[in-house]
Amino acid sequence: MKVASYYIGIMSGTSLDGIDAVLADFNSSPPSLLHTFYLSYDEDLRKRLLDLHHSGHDELHRAAMLGNELAHRYAEAVAGLLDESGITSREIVAIGCHGQTVRHCPQTGRGYTIQLYNPALLVELTGITVVADFRSRDIAAGGQGAPLVPAFHQVLYRDTGIHRVIVNIGGICNLTSLAPDSEVAGFDCGPGNMMMDAWCLRHTGNAYDKNGAWAESGKVDPALLEKLLALQFFSLPPAKSAGRELFNLPWLESCLSGDEKPADVQSTLLQLTVAAIAESVVSYFPGAAEIYLCGGGARNSALVARLRTALPDKTVELTDRLGIDADWLEAFAFAWLARQVISGLPGSLPAVTGARGARLLGAIYPV
Repeated sequence: MKVASYYIGIMSGTSLDGIDAVLADFNSSPPSLLHTFYLSYDEDLRKRLLDLHHSGHDELHRAAMLGNELAHRYAEAVAGLLDESGITSREIVAIGCHGQTVRHCPQTGRGYTIQLYNPALLVELTGITVVADFRSRDIAAGGQGAPLVPAFHQVLYRDTGIHRVIVNIGGICNLTSLAPDSEVAGFDCGPGNMMMDAWCLRHTGNAYDKNGAWAESGKVDPALLEKLLALQFFSLPPAKSAGRELFNLPWLESCLSGDEKPADVQSTLLQLTVAAIAESVVSYFPGAAEIYLCGGGARNSALVARLRTALPDKTVELTDRLGIDADWLEAFAFAWLARQVISGLPGSLPAVTGARGARLLGAIYPV
C-alpha cells in the first residue's frame, strides 16, 4: 500500500489578484491535483504591494510587515484547502510557497530577486515544513531565476510524438517548448495580463477586463503597437525574464500621444500580448503543432480568439483539455518544486534560465 505524498503549492503572481493554493499527490504518475483553494486580495493590500514596486519612505519596514501579513494570508489559504479536502496538516510533507514578487532584476553580475513572505512564520502558523526562495539560487548561478514552471510542464505534458508549447499567461507571459526530439526550451516573452489590468483599473475601476470585452469595444492602434514592440526586451534572445520593472504604466504613457481613446489602448495592449506570444512561437518554435494556454489570461476569450487567428496553422486550446485546469497549473508547479527540494533533486532547467547548470532550488524551513 502506497503512503500518500501530499504537498501544497502556493502561488500569488504578478497580477496581484490573490492566492492560489493547491493540494497535490505525487505518488501517481503523472501527479494528481486533488484540491484547490483561492483567496482574493482586497484593494488595500493590492495597493500596498504595488507601492513597494517603487522606492519610497520606510520601505524596508513596510516590506517586512507585508511579508508577515502575507504569511497569515497564506496560512489562511492552507487552512481553507485542508478543511475542504479533509486532510490534516500532519499528512502534508511540505508547502512550496513562491511569495509575492516585488523586484525581479536578474541581470548578470548584479542580479537579484525579492519575494515578500515570512516562511518561518508560515511554518509556525501551519505546523508544516515550508520551502521558499525558489529563484535566488538560479540567479546566483548566472540564470534569470525565471521562468521556473517549464521543468514541471515537461513532467506533465511532454509527448513522444507531438511538439507542444505551453503558454502561461499570468501578469507576465512565459512559454515552454516541449519538442519530442530536443531539450525543453522556454522564456518570458512579454506582458500577459499585467498591462491590460493596470489600464483597465485606471479607466474603468475594474481590476480586469472580463473576457476582453472592453478591449473588443476598441480598435488596435498599429502605431502604438509598433512603439510598444520596439522595446528592446522583445528583440532579445532567450534566456530572458521580465517583471514590473519593464512593463508598467509609465512605460506605456511614454509611448502615448495623449489623443488615444482608452478602449483603443486596451485593445492594443491585448494585441501586444497576442503578438508577443505568436511572434515567439513562430520565431523559436515553428514546428509546434499544439499550443496549450494556462494562467488567468487563458480565460480571456478575446485573447484566445485573437491568438488562434495569429497562429492559424496550430491547435490552440487550454490545458483543461490535457486534464489540469488552466487556473491552477502554476501553483501545482510550486508543489512539485517543493517536492524536488525535499527529495534533493534539481528543479531548474539551465537551457531555460541560462544558469551555469541545474540547481537545487529553494530553502527549507523545517517544521
